[in-house]
Amino acid sequence: MGTLHQQLLVLISTPLYAFIIGAEILLSNVHHTHSYSRRDTIQNFCLSIFSGAVDLLMRGVSFAILAFFFHYSFLTWGHSFFYWLALLLLVDMMHYWLHRLSHSCRLFWAVHVNHHSSTHFNFTVGFRAGVLEPLYRFAFFIPVALCGFQPVDILLVYSCTEIWAILTHTEKIRKLGWLEYVLVTPSHHRVHHASNEKYLDRNMGSIFIFWDRLFGTFQEELPASQYEPIRYGLTTPPQNDSLPVIIFHEWAAIRKDLQHPGITWKQKLLYVLGPPGWRHDGKKTTSTALRGRQQVYRAVHGHLINNPQRIKESKHVAPACFNGAPCYPAAYTIRRMRH
Repeated sequence: MGTLHQQLLVLISTPLYAFIIGAEILLSNVHHTHSYSRRDTIQNFCLSIFSGAVDLLMRGVSFAILAFFFHYSFLTWGHSFFYWLALLLLVDMMHYWLHRLSHSCRLFWAVHVNHHSSTHFNFTVGFRAGVLEPLYRFAFFIPVALCGFQPVDILLVYSCTEIWAILTHTEKIRKLGWLEYVLVTPSHHRVHHASNEKYLDRNMGSIFIFWDRLFGTFQEELPASQYEPIRYGLTTPPQNDSLPVIIFHEWAAIRKDLQHPGITWKQKLLYVLGPPGWRHDGKKTTSTALRGRQQVYRAVHGHLINNPQRIKESKHVAPACFNGAPCYPAAYTIRRMRH
């Protein structure tokens, strides 16, 4: 029955995806916004196929392990409205923690990073999945099975949440009023995909945004008058955008870091399990460090903000935040782009 439901879900969602992607491409061409590139779009679908193949191989294993733990569940539910609501909330919360771990632990980031490597933001980026994530994703739903939810229902609800998650990958939909306080919207997810310091590692939710508000990872998309325009992609892009590099470049970087001469076993462990950007030499480029540097810069050089003439006359050279890019305050960056 579960397989039948998932097949029905695919039959319903496929024409929906085709329609919205076609509409977005049309709007992009009409308004000359360059939201798509042929190479990037092909890469997105290739990564989706690779991830789907791994997911298909793991489907039986995932179901068997969840069924094992369901046998020891300590709650009993009837298939009522509250059963499905509770299941949706639990699945979404557990996926929040999976997603958050994917950004806070480099080992998991190495799998997830290819989802963020695109410099575009459109519906097809939603298909740019972490190829190896299906190998362990099911483990985060074991607590859900222990709470008495059928494994087939867990997998079905997760598949449903993925549909909404894909729909949040667009620049064409602006803010959605009161829904911004409840659901993850395209505005929230644009922030999540941004490489701007203030936006790094924010808005981890898939369906409900209140997990981020509750656990301290929420960040609103700010207007241009308050912050710089969103930059998509990674703070340190890979050397090229071939598929093998996109999938494995972070693994190669980990291997390189582990070969630093003289580092301790603890430092090696931190290079693997610590936050992305951690360095043994103290030159940290973690998201927390980057945000902190920008805040300090704004505090020290706040007299330059909103004063173009003083910016022009100032001999101060902004420090590099990451990848050699100057770390200007937001208002300076906006004016610098406009003039």
